[in-house]
Amino acid sequence: MSASGEVPTRSKRADALRNQQTLLAAAAAVFVTSGVDAPIREIAAKARVGMGTIYRHFPTRADLIAAVYRHQVEACAEAGTALLAGAGSPFAALGEWVDLFVDFLVTKHGLANAMQSDSSGFETLHAYFLDRLVPVCAQLLDAAVDAGEIRPGTHAYELMRGIGNLCIGGDNRQRYDPRRLVGLLLRGLRQPPP
Repeated sequence: MSASGEVPTRSKRADALRNQQTLLAAAAAVFVTSGVDAPIREIAAKARVGMGTIYRHFPTRADLIAAVYRHQVEACAEAGTALLAGAGSPFAALGEWVDLFVDFLVTKHGLANAMQSDSSGFETLHAYFLDRLVPVCAQLLDAAVDAGEIRPGTHAYELMRGIGNLCIGGDNRQRYDPRRLVGLLLRGLRQPPP
């Protein structure tokens, strides 16, 4: 705080960014459990902010959903290297990353419908998704191949596409568990013991 009692602009920006990140994390959590059509008041309660705060940052539901999408893409992209460094093996890191990716895919269901009036915006987000996540998945796959844990030859895009296809319909969790099938898919990549 300055001598005049004003808070420096930099602190306001840091607080605003932190609040926005908290809001996006809360919205993502609500979208996973209640879908992208969840009431804004549910997101506000989870983030412990007023509904006006949400609308100030994100004037439309499509704005909020797109921001959550970008936020989760970044979190998934940044997690790859950290998981590779901290997991017990490259295959374990791949498995943990795939769990994050599945969470992301579950959240993204309904994005296309929410952004139906802006198909170019949806296409831009999809390109962003591929540009950020395919290299991370490739890095994890390469590390697992180099460690002799999985068979070579699986391409990142095809693995991600396969996981995405298994996640379709995952919102009806009582009758279909995509995580179980994704786990079977990952186990199928394992290199057989010599």
